[in-house]
Amino acid sequence: MLRERIEGKWIDCFGEVFARCGARAGDAVAILSETQSRAVNVELAELALHRLGCRAFHVVVPTPRLAAPAPVRSTGASDALGRLGPAVSALAQSALVVDLTVEGLLHAAELPGILAGGARVLMVSNEHPEILERCMPDPALEPKVREAMRMLKAAKRMRVSSAAGTDLEVGLEGARVGGVWGYTAKPGTVAHWPGGICLAFPAARSVNGTLVLADGDVNLTFKRYIRTPVRLRIEDDYVKAIAGDGTDADMMREYYAAWGEAEAYAVSHVGWGMNPRARWDAMTFYDRSDFNGTELRAFAGNFLYSTGANEVAGRHTLGHFDLPLRNCTVALDGKAVVESGRLLPPLA
Repeated sequence: MLRERIEGKWIDCFGEVFARCGARAGDAVAILSETQSRAVNVELAELALHRLGCRAFHVVVPTPRLAAPAPVRSTGASDALGRLGPAVSALAQSALVVDLTVEGLLHAAELPGILAGGARVLMVSNEHPEILERCMPDPALEPKVREAMRMLKAAKRMRVSSAAGTDLEVGLEGARVGGVWGYTAKPGTVAHWPGGICLAFPAARSVNGTLVLADGDVNLTFKRYIRTPVRLRIEDDYVKAIAGDGTDADMMREYYAAWGEAEAYAVSHVGWGMNPRARWDAMTFYDRSDFNGTELRAFAGNFLYSTGANEVAGRHTLGHFDLPLRNCTVALDGKAVVESGRLLPPLA
């Protein structure tokens, strides 16, 4: 079992990433955390910012009472701020916000207001520091993710297929495209560490077909590798049928049903991983409490299918699945960018 203590090398890692985010001596930098945040990462952030000469300050809020009908995991939609105006204002006026909330601000209701103030936000995934150390951002990844975003923006259609039976069509007209390489230095933008992913939030009624979760694919909400196949039939964005005889299918049916709302079944975003430092097998090396799973969203060549909130399609829900699939072929307007789970040039 790994210990959570201050290590000099981890202060160095945090400092390097903050410097890539443009943090400089004298900058006002907010460290946002909640009472259930991973304490060692909060301390590492403070010490690293001190080394850089930044004027760091803490915004700490109590982790709110559970309001959902099921455990909420891996959503990127923290409700820790609870629209608390003074806290949001303080964050928005900062040069940089280091987001250490448990779920992260990536899809939080307060994020647009924080970015509108000119702050840049780095969401540090709720991982043990060793995982963050292994997945340090590589500047060489940035131009490749930017090229992937350009290709995705230019495309009208994505097709995803696999030998396991996946056959999915995604319309990309009207989609919002994003990409993350692990840091951001541009005011009014957000990134997450670990990074290395390109994705799209499709417009409403854009996704149809079959998605097959095969042995070794990942259900990150459950922090579980798939053991028995699960077949999802998707019509106009919504999962309409979940076929499968094993525990994996049963658990997905029950978690979806627990939300009691159709939006939980709908597509959130689709994309692919691009980070050669991220590992598909990483979950086998860590206790569940040490591992949040952002790395598995980013491992090179995975196809990531997610259900839940999608602001582009006007859908909001806390129910969320992140499902990285291996061995898929992803094509944009007929041209493959991932072939049988292998990222192709110029993106590789």
